[in-house]
Amino acid sequence: MRIALVSLAAAALLAPPSASAQRAPSLADRVAALEQRMAGEQNAVELVNQITQLRAEVQSLRGQVEDLQHQLEQARQGQRAQYLDLSGRLDRLEATGASAASPSGTAAASSGAAVAPSSATPPQSAGVAAPAVPAQDEQSAYANALEALKTGDYVEAARRLRAFLATYPDAALTPNALYWLGESYYVTQNYALAAQQFEALLERYPIHDKAPGALLKLGLSQYGLKQLPQAEATLRQVVQRYPGSDVARTAEDRLRAMALTSNR
Repeated sequence: MRIALVSLAAAALLAPPSASAQRAPSLADRVAALEQRMAGEQNAVELVNQITQLRAEVQSLRGQVEDLQHQLEQARQGQRAQYLDLSGRLDRLEATGASAASPSGTAAASSGAAVAPSSATPPQSAGVAAPAVPAQDEQSAYANALEALKTGDYVEAARRLRAFLATYPDAALTPNALYWLGESYYVTQNYALAAQQFEALLERYPIHDKAPGALLKLGLSQYGLKQLPQAEATLRQVVQRYPGSDVARTAEDRLRAMALTSNR
């Protein structure tokens, strides 16, 4: 009897574990699972921290970009105002330059003798009239229109320039007004109206000082209207007529950009 009991106990100890015991995870497995979960949670926290830091950096960069854009716009406005001021001064000097030369004869007039024209006065070319000296009202109206351009109020500038051209259709400053009217349309992307003003200037005043710039801006206006063949032809005229000038270099740059775009 004792031998039988001992045999049963030994058999029980040597028997394989039950299915439920086999399914129960070991302590090592549970510890490994917890460590894996904790590592995943830690990685998630680090990822959130990195995302937060990147967002802060992006916001900082956006602020810097906005500051730079503001500074750039201020610089552009300052350059535009300086350019317009200088151009206006040159326009007035050109228009009043003809009044600098006049015949002398004060001594002869005081003695009662006939006044003879000074030999220092340059003769006028045949068929070419001396430029007219603008009246004060004309100069004031022109300066008033340029003032609106300086402040960047292109709509008001266009209105004032149109009024000037209606009042002074054939004055000394008319070609300048045509140019700046076209410019006021061009900067507001009214390319069709801009092209009309530049064409009018070139047709009426083909050898005026504003003609090179008008021809360049006509080509750029045509480019803005997607009239690429016309724009290319006009810009090539600029290069051919005014080689080595600033307008020619600008035209060459735009022609190169157009060629690169067409080859893509």
